[in-house]
Amino acid sequence: MILRSGAVMAWNVFRFCTALRGLGSIMILLVLGVVGVTYYAVVLTNYGPSIAGSSGLLDVLIALSVLVVFHCLLVMLLWCYFSVVFTDPGSVPPNWRPELDEERGEADPLTASEFGASPADSGNPIIRFCRKCNQLKPPRCHHCSVCGRCVLKMDHHCVWVVNCVGALNYKYFLLFLFYTFLETTVVTLSLLPQFIAFFSDGEIPGTPGTLATTFLAFVLNLAFALSVLGFLIMHISLVSANTTTIEAYEKKTSPKWRYDLGRKRNFEQVFGMDKRYWFIPAYSEEDFRRIPALHGLEYPSKPDFDVHE
Repeated sequence: MILRSGAVMAWNVFRFCTALRGLGSIMILLVLGVVGVTYYAVVLTNYGPSIAGSSGLLDVLIALSVLVVFHCLLVMLLWCYFSVVFTDPGSVPPNWRPELDEERGEADPLTASEFGASPADSGNPIIRFCRKCNQLKPPRCHHCSVCGRCVLKMDHHCVWVVNCVGALNYKYFLLFLFYTFLETTVVTLSLLPQFIAFFSDGEIPGTPGTLATTFLAFVLNLAFALSVLGFLIMHISLVSANTTTIEAYEKKTSPKWRYDLGRKRNFEQVFGMDKRYWFIPAYSEEDFRRIPALHGLEYPSKPDFDVHE
C-alpha cells in the first residue's frame, strides 16, 4: 500500500513537471500581455494625450515626468526579464570532479557538518552524486525536475521566466523583481486618480474600452506590486545570508551556515564588487576573475568551518 501511494505521488509529480514545461511560451506571452495593457493605459490613454491636449504647464510637466520614468523602468524591466529567460542558470561541466573535496576531504555542502555539527553526526557521503543525471554534483547544486538537469546553486524553477534561477542568472532575477516592483508602483500611483474617479459622481472622459483598460491596468499593477514586494523582501534576506530558497528550507533547523561570510561579502557573491554593474544584468570581467562564486562551482566558506575540518 505504501509503495502504491509512492508510485502515485511520483506519477503526479511527473505530470506536474511536464505541465510546467508546457507553460513556456504562454507565460512569456502573459508577461508581455500585462506590459501591453499597462503601456496602453499609461501612455496611449492617459499621459500621452495629456502632453498634447493639456493647457496647463504643470500638467504637461507631470505627464512628461511620468512617461520618462515609466519608459526608463520599462526598459530595465524587460532587459532584466529577458536576461533571466535566455541566460543558462548554470550546468555541471562534463566530467567535473571535486578536486578540493578530494584533497581536503570537505563535507557535502548540505550535510550536518556544514552547519556546525561534528563529522560524526552525519552519515552522508562526502561527494554528492545525482542518480538522474548520472554525474557528480558540485557544492550547492541541485537537480531540477522541470528542466531535467542539475543546476548550479539552484534557487528555484520560475514559471514566469520559463527557466531555472541559479548561479549565473540569480542577479538578473533579483534585478527583475526590483524593477518590476518600481514599475508597478509607479503605474499604480500614476493611475490612482483615474481609479478614484471611477467611484465619483462626475463624468469620466474616455470610451468604455479605455476606461476598462485603465481599471484593469491599475488592479493588475497593484496586485503585482504587493506580491513582488513580498518576494523581493524574501530574496533580500536570502542574499544577506548567502543562501538560496532550497538551502534555506533544508537548513532551517540549523543556526549556522557555512557560506555566510557577512552581509557585504554575501552581497558581492551575487552582485559583484564593481558598483557600476550592480543595477544592470551584467558583470565586469574583473569581477569574473576575482569572484569564483560567479561561475557557480566554487564558494568560499567561513574560516572557522575550515579549521574544524
